[in-house]
Amino acid sequence: MNFSRLAKQATAVTLSTGILLSGAVTQTSAAPKDPADYKETYGTSQITRSAMKDMINQHGDARYTVPKFDASKIENIPSAKKTTESGETMDLDVWDTWPLQNADGTVAEYKGYHIVFGLAGDPKNANDTFIYMFYKKAGDNSLDAWKNAGRVFDSNDKNVPNDPYLSRQSEEWSGSATFTEDGEVRLFYTNREAFNADAGYYGKQTLTTAQVNVSQPDSKSLKIDGVSDYKSIYEGKDSKYYQTVDKFAKDGAPNDNHTFRDPHYIEEDGKKYLVFEANTGTEYGYQGEESLYNQAYYGNSNKFFQQEKNALLNSDKKQLAEVANGAIGIIEINDDYTLKKEMKPLIVSNTVTDEVERPNIFKKDGKWYLFTSSRGSKMTIDGIDNQDIYLLGYVADSLTGKFKPLNKTGIVLHHDLDPNDITWNYAHYAIPQEGSDNAVVTSYMTNRGFFEDNKSTFAPSFKLNIKGNKTSVVKDSILEQGQITDDE
Repeated sequence: MNFSRLAKQATAVTLSTGILLSGAVTQTSAAPKDPADYKETYGTSQITRSAMKDMINQHGDARYTVPKFDASKIENIPSAKKTTESGETMDLDVWDTWPLQNADGTVAEYKGYHIVFGLAGDPKNANDTFIYMFYKKAGDNSLDAWKNAGRVFDSNDKNVPNDPYLSRQSEEWSGSATFTEDGEVRLFYTNREAFNADAGYYGKQTLTTAQVNVSQPDSKSLKIDGVSDYKSIYEGKDSKYYQTVDKFAKDGAPNDNHTFRDPHYIEEDGKKYLVFEANTGTEYGYQGEESLYNQAYYGNSNKFFQQEKNALLNSDKKQLAEVANGAIGIIEINDDYTLKKEMKPLIVSNTVTDEVERPNIFKKDGKWYLFTSSRGSKMTIDGIDNQDIYLLGYVADSLTGKFKPLNKTGIVLHHDLDPNDITWNYAHYAIPQEGSDNAVVTSYMTNRGFFEDNKSTFAPSFKLNIKGNKTSVVKDSILEQGQITDDE
């Protein structure tokens, strides 16, 4: 708790209620407020508890509901295979994916091909998580069209001299990719180090980049010719803007969850930025019991704030809410893709959830649209259950906000399928289409390792209409599995 602030607030309450320092009491018409209450936005936009509770009433609305898919038509990606050390061919799970994009977010074309990067691995080994490159001829949208160029990084690539983090990499997590002005493929992703609490390792996550050297050996294929300019970019520095893993480990809060991942590349006015998932730092709200008394995180009226706060303080979710400080962060980077400037979070989810995953942002009609995936199982809102899956969305007139919720509450997509359903899907990613109000939404389908024959795979894509501060799923718009452009 911040006791210096509480002392000031207590003094203010004393004066406003007529309770004198001498102990004498004068008449007052207002009931005393809790001296711990305060209202501070830290200059960021908030995912509020009020909006999340209102969002529950939008469950089941066709405009925001992920389409129902025919389980009998879902196929594994034919090319998602690798050869094991023993020479056997293994079918891979493929989950989070992202396309090679132009600076404006539209799908880039590389020598007549479309490229998608994705996390893939052994269905029976949860720690086998590495980035693979898939590609297909532009215009051919069939699942069979996707070919597999294999892992992007060789196991020895991470041994970069003088880089403080790469050599300790254990897994490769999600990110983004941009087609540069000089015709190169630039990949951004998350370096995840090993997790061993006893040894002092807590799965440190670092935003990382490399140039992927791609060639075309013949008219029917692309090839990865290694990587270059491979380096770490950012991991939070001193925890002022975003919580570092060292701060997370030092605080040792029960049920806490550290995130520092999913870098998404964008450009604006000739400047380069990365938007990413993180947790708030010490100067931007951080976490702890004190945060439960910040009215900015609740929204709505003072009456709602008091009722919701008191319910939360007596809830079994109180401890989880204390450490819930998810943030969508942003940094400016130099032309050589090194850190230039830390920036305050674009949007935060304090007291609501620790996870606002895979932030995806693009500019359309002069406005910035920001999307993020989140799960009810990580939330602290009564009425939102473990099976609830969301794509949340926000819109602003400028890159740095203020961001306001789309569709009044932030709901863009929702489903509550049983995780054992083959058509269960997550990690929704909205891809803008040039000259269209419709984006193409991709995701992955089928949980890892849940079935012997059905692997995690490209889900069927579908269209999302975006206009102003509203979105809606386009009726009867289901596309092929993994389709990334609306060729109509």
